[in-house]
Amino acid sequence: MKRLLRPAARGLVSLTLLLGLLPAHAQAPTAPASAEAPPAPPPTPSALTAELFYELLLGEMNAAGGERATGYALILDAAIKAKDPQLFQRAVELALQSRSPDAALRAARAWRDSMPESREANRFLLQILVVSNRLVDAVGPLRSEIASSPPMERNAAILAVPRVFTRVLDKKLAVQVVEQALEGFTADKTTGASAWTSIGRTRLLAGDTAGALAAASRAQDVEPAAQAPALLALEMFGRNQPQAEEIVKRQLQAAPSPEMQLAYARALLDEMRSTEALAQLEQLTARQPDFADGWLLLGSMQAQESRPELAEASLKRFLELAQPLPESEQRKRAMNQAYLALAQAAEKRKDFAAAEGWLGRIDNPEELLAAQSRRASLMARQGKLDEARRLIRALPERNESEARAKLNAEVQLLREAKRHQDAYDLLQKALEREPNDVDLLYEQAMMAEKLDRLDEMERLLRRLIELRPDYHHAYNALGYSLADRNVRLEEAKRLIQKALEMVPNDPYIADSLGWVEFRLGNRDEAQKILAQAFQAKPDAEIAAHLGEVLWAAGQRERALAIWREGLSLNADNETLRATLKRLRVPGLQ
Repeated sequence: MKRLLRPAARGLVSLTLLLGLLPAHAQAPTAPASAEAPPAPPPTPSALTAELFYELLLGEMNAAGGERATGYALILDAAIKAKDPQLFQRAVELALQSRSPDAALRAARAWRDSMPESREANRFLLQILVVSNRLVDAVGPLRSEIASSPPMERNAAILAVPRVFTRVLDKKLAVQVVEQALEGFTADKTTGASAWTSIGRTRLLAGDTAGALAAASRAQDVEPAAQAPALLALEMFGRNQPQAEEIVKRQLQAAPSPEMQLAYARALLDEMRSTEALAQLEQLTARQPDFADGWLLLGSMQAQESRPELAEASLKRFLELAQPLPESEQRKRAMNQAYLALAQAAEKRKDFAAAEGWLGRIDNPEELLAAQSRRASLMARQGKLDEARRLIRALPERNESEARAKLNAEVQLLREAKRHQDAYDLLQKALEREPNDVDLLYEQAMMAEKLDRLDEMERLLRRLIELRPDYHHAYNALGYSLADRNVRLEEAKRLIQKALEMVPNDPYIADSLGWVEFRLGNRDEAQKILAQAFQAKPDAEIAAHLGEVLWAAGQRERALAIWREGLSLNADNETLRATLKRLRVPGLQ
């Protein structure tokens, strides 16, 4: 039997909670009020009697002395007698500190029973039921929590429900609990969209994509303009669920908002559908010319797509809109992103002084690596490669991620300078430290190909596939290499198709498939695939392949037009230049 500690048995005990519960006349006297001061209000009666105070004191002293179970019992008894929420909360805390979820649950239930109108008591009960994995019992408290929320806050409360079950182990049971708790709210027009969205999000947590999509659709049926179902649908992009995109499109049609259209554009980018993303951003900035974030993403895309003049106009418009905004970390990061993209655009125009000027505006230490990498690229393009490499190597390495970023930046410098052997040697040293790093293996394989060590490239890629069977880049690279050399074409096609199964919308992998079809003699199929890939992602290398297929089919004018567009995108692309030279294309060599 545990010993009950007496007041004299322990030293200092914090009495903040106890003093806060004392009646006014029992607390320390205050200085007399001045003549001008208004009379003090009469003391508020307290439920804390001398007996309860003594019980609490004993409870706290037992808890402080390591006898938490005894302290918990005393404080819970006092809480029930006083009906005080602070004391109930203290009892729950002691139970949790003692790693006794059953005791915490008893305290929370006693709190709710003593104060049935208390939302705080109900929330504590709900949280403890979920944490202790008693999900079936959580239906009532969850329903009560939503029903007791003010009408203006009810939809927000419903949409927050899935977060309660994020960490539970039995996600399928969580779905059943949420569906039962929200049953009455799904039929209500004012809460139906939120309720179905929360059901859908909980289903998604349980891995039921089809069920989540069905719930999002039902939510949209209740309220077509609601954003919550469309945001849920955006999370299912790229999961072979075309209905997800339809939900987003219907929401944009019912109630277009710049934030939702921007989110849609980002989702399209994630799916490698850059042409469609660009169209959405152009439409967005035309309709909402004062929406800064739209200009930032549009300008960044234009810089990557080698459209420097358009990129500079878009990014300068973003800066114009962002300058007057209040200072914040988010604004600072966005402006630094714009400066980096403007430097990239200026570099594309070979205006190195302007690029350096934009980089000089970046003052955020978090962006130092990106800024210095871009500065090193400028130096290398001006013939100062060794100096550029020293600049990269001098950057600090606070963690493994930064060390890897430095390595990648230096390899990129060497690759662009066609110093393939140096890049290979650098990667080799890194692989000696981390021989099973799949990203390093892939980069090393690409360098081996540049050095015409094709057997080694194949060995490295097959080793990578063995380590990571889902690394789609390796399948594509090996398949394309075989197709480009016009060897083992059926094997090449199988490898590329495997990669495309993993990433169905990747235009670069589609380009590889089109190229192997051409090598196999399937010219119509090759032309169809390559035309779709170029439409999805205007790129100089895809232009080289599509142009050659058209050229071989006798469609010379179309081929020339495609090649000219490819040159406008990247006049230095090796594949395009080699194709024009090999085919002796007049006027474009």
